[in-house]
Parts: sequence; structure tokens; C-alpha cells
Amino acid sequence: MRIENSNTFVQSQPLSGNGKMGNVPLPNYDDFHFNTKKTPAMNEEEYREAIIEQAQKDQAAGKFQSDSAGYRNLVKSYVSAVSPDRKNIIARGLTAIFKNSKPQSKTLNLIDYLFGTVKYHKEAADLSYAEFYDSNGEMVASYSNGKWISYGTKAENSRESELWGIYNEAWNNAARASQGKNYGGNADDTMCSMSISV
Repeated sequence: MRIENSNTFVQSQPLSGNGKMGNVPLPNYDDFHFNTKKTPAMNEEEYREAIIEQAQKDQAAGKFQSDSAGYRNLVKSYVSAVSPDRKNIIARGLTAIFKNSKPQSKTLNLIDYLFGTVKYHKEAADLSYAEFYDSNGEMVASYSNGKWISYGTKAENSRESELWGIYNEAWNNAARASQGKNYGGNADDTMCSMSISV
């Protein structure tokens, strides 16, 4: 499930078991919702063709968007091309947090969290809360009490919206074409006649 929060897509993820830094399990970067920067697998025109082809396959199979593993893989590849390097941002951030031995205030209030003045909270060697930002100042991830949350950047959200537009249009076109075949003609040319007796 994705939810929108301040113009960003947010996805919570349970512990991943892919290694640890300090007491913090690292996120699973292979997960559908937790992107990190990757070299594009195709050029833009090839991506467009692949999205259209996937939509047509999904429509024929009675699937839509995330019901399809092919769709999920395509979204991950397409969006990761503009993703920040979350893996490196988180690794550097956690390294800095665990190197810092300065004591912190034990009392954190709701105002601190709401206005973003708290970047992390650690007692002794146990980290309970941390926020991670990219070079544009956009929060890209947070860790809180055993859960990771990935925040989509403006670039990621825009790219995913582009993909939805291409995919949805192709899926709808395939559905209309399929309906036309079922009725023995073009779906747009279907006529209905009715006679009324008085």
C-alpha cells in the first residue's frame, strides 16, 4: 500500500534481515518499494515499449498494475533510474550516528518530530529513530523502532506517475480492443438499437 504524504509516496517496510549496522537491521533494497539508484536497464523508448507490452500482457491475463510481477519489476527498474543512492545515504548516515558518542536528551516532544528538528534518537548504542536526507534536502528514508519507511522523492514520484500514464492508457486500449473482438467488431463502432411500441 502506498500513501501520499506532503507530495511524496511513503512505504513502510518491516525488518529485512539483510545485515545490520549497530542494532539496526538494514532495509531490503530489492523490495518493490525501497528503491536505490541503479543504472537504467533500457533507454527511454525501450522502456515505453516495455511498459506498453507489459500492460497488454497484464490485460490479457486479467491483471492490473501491482497484481503482475512483470509490472512490479518494470516499475522498480524504471523508477530506480532517478532514485537517490539510498543505500549509500543510509550506510553513511548510520555510520555517522554510531560513531557519535555525544549524549542526547532523553525527552523528545511531539513538536520536535513534527517540525523535523530531530534527526535521530539514540540511547547508548541503541538507535530508535533516524531520518535520512538526500543532497536536495528531501527525506528519502526513516527508521523507527524496527521499521524502515521509504519516502519517494519528487523525481521518483514524477517518474512513477509517467509510467502509470503510459501503462494505464495501453491497458485501457488493450481492454477496448479485447471487447471489440468479443463483440465481433470494433468496440468504438458497437451500435445498439431499440424499438418502442406505444
